[in-house]
Amino acid sequence: MRSGLECGYGRKSGASKRGGVIMASVTLEHEINPWEAQAARFDFAARKLNLDEGLWKVLRYPSREIIVHFPVSMDDGRIEVFTGFRVQHSQARGPGKGGIRYTPDVNLDEVRALASWMTWKCAVVNIPFGGAKGGVICDPKKMSMGELERMTRRYTAEIIEFLGPEKDVPAPDVNTNEQVMAWIMDTYSMHMRQTVTSVVTGKPINIGGSRGRREATGRGVSVICDQALKYLRIQRDGCRVIVQGFGNVGSNAAHLLQEKGYRIIGVVEYDGALYNPNGIDVGALMEYRQRNGSVLGFKEAEAADSDEIFTSECEILIPAATENVITSRNAERIRAKIVCEGANGPTTAVADEILTQKNVFVIPDILANAGGVTASYFEWVQDRQGYFWKESLVIEQLEAILSESFDAVMRYSETHGVNNRIAAYMLAIDRVAFTIKQRGLYA
Repeated sequence: MRSGLECGYGRKSGASKRGGVIMASVTLEHEINPWEAQAARFDFAARKLNLDEGLWKVLRYPSREIIVHFPVSMDDGRIEVFTGFRVQHSQARGPGKGGIRYTPDVNLDEVRALASWMTWKCAVVNIPFGGAKGGVICDPKKMSMGELERMTRRYTAEIIEFLGPEKDVPAPDVNTNEQVMAWIMDTYSMHMRQTVTSVVTGKPINIGGSRGRREATGRGVSVICDQALKYLRIQRDGCRVIVQGFGNVGSNAAHLLQEKGYRIIGVVEYDGALYNPNGIDVGALMEYRQRNGSVLGFKEAEAADSDEIFTSECEILIPAATENVITSRNAERIRAKIVCEGANGPTTAVADEILTQKNVFVIPDILANAGGVTASYFEWVQDRQGYFWKESLVIEQLEAILSESFDAVMRYSETHGVNNRIAAYMLAIDRVAFTIKQRGLYA
């Protein structure tokens, strides 16, 4: 796997025949393992940096992995035992930061990878956090609100000694939201015997949440798209965009982009897709989905095959749902000029190699979707100050940080002759490694 990456990364375009052989020999199961993908990219970037071997070992693995098994009383009187994870990858630059997801298939490798990505994401945008991530194996769609609350509170209690404003600050992720963060904050506060709003971010505004936080990840995607068009000298007006995933990130990104003059021609969801070459009214679609729970049946766009729309011709493709949607099976068919990763880990390492050969301008997740963690940083700061900002200030600061970060990644890409993802990794690893050198090792 690593030698295949070495063939593809490190060049603006083209790849050796040996790279194709390596790609063909990688099994799909190995390709889509998120931890393997993260580690391969880290190794390549670290090698390009000539990173000290000792620091390489320190940064390659999480500093702490927590697995808990805990009982919860269900509504029908049964006792169910759930498994939860919290992985803290690095706290060299500040407290751990990362979401908590509730899904039936979340696993330790996935959480490890996401925690590592959070370390690099926070370093890319230069905010004082390290990386962490959490998850509970469950299907929230089959649970009542009462069951979700009891599970959330028990999970919080099981890992409480590792949480705190100066230790590890969770946030919403897949299938978690403001309400879940409120339960975590309240549980932590009850144990501390004082209200501690800064223990989580992504909370309701009336209990310490930040204005602009809910839309921040999608807004960040829109800002990065603006910067990419400027960098590539592509006109914004009428720029065709396809969005995969119409949840919080995808819908907000699409709505904000449409307001700026982009044309949203396709929306891809798990249960189908919509297409309108003249542009989809995103505001109307958001209202329709809110009412009906699905985008299917929306009259102002044609129903279409998801795979066909995902690989349709456009200027920008935004994968904004889950991991591993661009793989060796479909990367060759991607016809977008720009892939802006609204989701975490949507492109596998092997697919990256194929997109590099095709000269697709990939904006990696650790830059493209960093608007969420940046706004979470603002929320954490506001909670600790007890002073809350106007939404206009949140937006202004968010746009400034993301624009500066995009420029920094492009400079690394040009200076080192690597693609954008490896440039972002190199920038992030360099910043974290420098901090560790400054702090020294406690022994």
